[in-house]
Amino acid sequence: MSLIQTIILAIIEGVTEFLPISSTGHMILASKILGISSTEFTKSFEIIIQLGAIGAVFFLYIKKFIENPKIIKPLLFSFIPTAIVGLILYKIIKQFLLGNPYVTVGALFFGGIVLLFVDKVIKPKAEKKEIATLSPTNAVIIGLCQSLSVVPGVSRAAATIIGGMSVGMGKVEAVEYSFLLALPTMAAATALDLVKTGFSFAFSEWMLILVGMAVSFITALVTIRNFLSYIKHSSFFGFGIYRILIAVSYFFLVG
Repeated sequence: MSLIQTIILAIIEGVTEFLPISSTGHMILASKILGISSTEFTKSFEIIIQLGAIGAVFFLYIKKFIENPKIIKPLLFSFIPTAIVGLILYKIIKQFLLGNPYVTVGALFFGGIVLLFVDKVIKPKAEKKEIATLSPTNAVIIGLCQSLSVVPGVSRAAATIIGGMSVGMGKVEAVEYSFLLALPTMAAATALDLVKTGFSFAFSEWMLILVGMAVSFITALVTIRNFLSYIKHSSFFGFGIYRILIAVSYFFLVG
């Protein structure tokens, strides 16, 4: 994998990680288009550079954690289901799901259909739940939704946002919760992959990983700020259309 390919994938990661369009799905499809072979390193690269994206979340929200530490408890409850699923299905995810364009295209397409109707099906309640007031049951439900994102193309952000809205959170609150829940989820996924691979990367591969993390950090900062501003006044309909178009275009033009 070249430096240019690394930068392109890192930009895609930073832009798509927190949008409901699946960062993993986009990186798998982009790798196919760029002619990047699906190797153990490229699969690990796609996981590890997420640290750059969650670094952006930490940078933007550290003050929120300090001012209101009560938000940590629901995040931990939401993290548990994904951690269990990730540990149990790690080999299947790494060997059969990551790098599989057909699984990705299917998940992008059907996930897009769900987003077309989510704003109409899940009506916001008059009294919207805040992150700190989520019950353990509510938090676990969101975590179960997030665990579906082990399938490339599902979108961790979309699953978490829909889960949050389904238990009574407003759109903005659910979006922010998806940002914060990325911290333990993606950090654990990266740690698990590093342990499983034994940190066995060449020096040149570590350099590509560091470049990828830096680029994804910068692009994630810009994306998070703009997405929050956008979603305050808009629906998820456009993201649904986008997902469907990407899936259909890849299937007919590249796949």
